[in-house]
Amino acid sequence: QVQLVESGGGLVQTGGSLRLSCAASGRTFSSYVMAWFRQAPGKEREFVAAIRWIGGNTYYGDSVKGRFTISGDIAKNTVYLQMNSLKPEDTAVYYCAASAGMVRVGLTSRAYNYWGQGTQVTVSS
Repeated sequence: QVQLVESGGGLVQTGGSLRLSCAASGRTFSSYVMAWFRQAPGKEREFVAAIRWIGGNTYYGDSVKGRFTISGDIAKNTVYLQMNSLKPEDTAVYYCAASAGMVRVGLTSRAYNYWGQGTQVTVSS
């Protein structure tokens, strides 16, 4: 059974940084796409970033390009999201997601089969 466990959320001031981690277990994830989504109160779940283990290609949502970086350590089955220059509008619950067999990397939540429980990120103004 696939398990995804996020950590690293918290409270940070505008302009600060946080690094989220997602530890995956239960599979060999080399063929997977791993992604981060976020959801703010009253809003739909939003694509943040994704990484394909094979080849290491990365993808970003427009609102985070140039500020966030997704990376992974396949030996540890762990994906990271480095978030810099944080803004109050980045406040949300951040979710790790995973899916296998993607020909094209999915940018919507319905493309992913496995989800973590989420970690809260709050950016104060």
